[in-house]
Amino acid sequence: MNEFFSAAMRKATQLTREHNLLEATKVIQRALSGQTAPESPAREGGPLLELQAEPAPNPEVHQQAAENAEPNVARKKRPLGEVLENLRKFAHDFPQKLPNNLAAPLAKLRGRAPSVPVPDGASWLMRSFACEAGTRDYKLYIPSRKGEEKRPLIVMLHGCTQNADDFAVGAGMNRLAEEQGCVVAYPNQVIKANHMNCWNWFDPKDQSRDRGEPRIIAGITRAVIAELNIDPGRVYVAGISAGAAMAEVMGVTYPELYAATGVHSGVAYGAATDAASAFAAMSGANQGRARGKGRKAGVRTIIFHGTSDRVVHPSNGEAILDDFRASHAGAETQSDGVAGGRAFKRTVIADSSGVPQVERWAVEGLGHAWSGGSPEGTYTDPQGPDASREMLRFFLNDERPAPRTS
Repeated sequence: MNEFFSAAMRKATQLTREHNLLEATKVIQRALSGQTAPESPAREGGPLLELQAEPAPNPEVHQQAAENAEPNVARKKRPLGEVLENLRKFAHDFPQKLPNNLAAPLAKLRGRAPSVPVPDGASWLMRSFACEAGTRDYKLYIPSRKGEEKRPLIVMLHGCTQNADDFAVGAGMNRLAEEQGCVVAYPNQVIKANHMNCWNWFDPKDQSRDRGEPRIIAGITRAVIAELNIDPGRVYVAGISAGAAMAEVMGVTYPELYAATGVHSGVAYGAATDAASAFAAMSGANQGRARGKGRKAGVRTIIFHGTSDRVVHPSNGEAILDDFRASHAGAETQSDGVAGGRAFKRTVIADSSGVPQVERWAVEGLGHAWSGGSPEGTYTDPQGPDASREMLRFFLNDERPAPRTS
């Protein structure tokens, strides 16, 4: 390996340590093409410009920004899909040249994922669902606890660059589901739908009932309910980043199907209608939008967001809370605490019977990562309150009556 390539790998490793996978990708791309000229210096500016150098949990936004940028005279601009194909080929052909800190995220490009632990008697199954809107595979965790009672179902939507196995390991929801006797479904996004495996929460065709990805995810949910002994009144959907934004979409467009949603580091429903507005939403630049758009009564939500999230601005969590303030009358309480070494502020709005309709956890010092997650998965932070446990607690305390049929 020549000196230039070694230097490029050292730079890419440092960027990966900083969770800046987008810039690490650019460094590797330049090394693969033999270009030695550095990128043009980033312009100074506010949060919107700073976000362009952050990791890309919603990289379709960064792709749009790159397409609008001036070409770099030192190298040919390449589409994101071509960059990913080159990275996959490089990671497959030359794995020994990848530093350890870079090999882990690029392993996702080779289709690898951490091994999901499965207790004796439990099952980790692959399923596939198809409808007119498209086809998606999904993983299904069935706990070892068997019984005649109907079980709750949690639908977990991964973030960009992730897949079902990665998210399952990182969030640790299967372990808690085993304790509580819950079934967990993990739909998998596909590269052909989004170059970085993001759910397309910002695309109008994927924001409406009975269309696009919401129709597919709802179809997967109904398929699991039909296959297993699921309580239709205890079905929940949660996610991180792009998956969290899509969970918001699902809770708004299918309120009769989901009793509650879990939104970790996500964006409010209606915050974006294209890639440009998605980028603005992520940066916190368009929080003046109309509140309560599409929000319907009965969809309870628990929100987790880190105060140090530089990928999806923390104001997005506040925007979701504001949606509830605009459409739900109820008592609001706040409390402070410390869990897992991190301080947090918890806000709750309850209905007249005292049932929490929304909870927001603002976790001090947490970046764009699943709070209390396992380091074996991507976009996780082992510190802080256990987001999975708190979500499950919020979900299962639901005393909502049987779902509506209309």
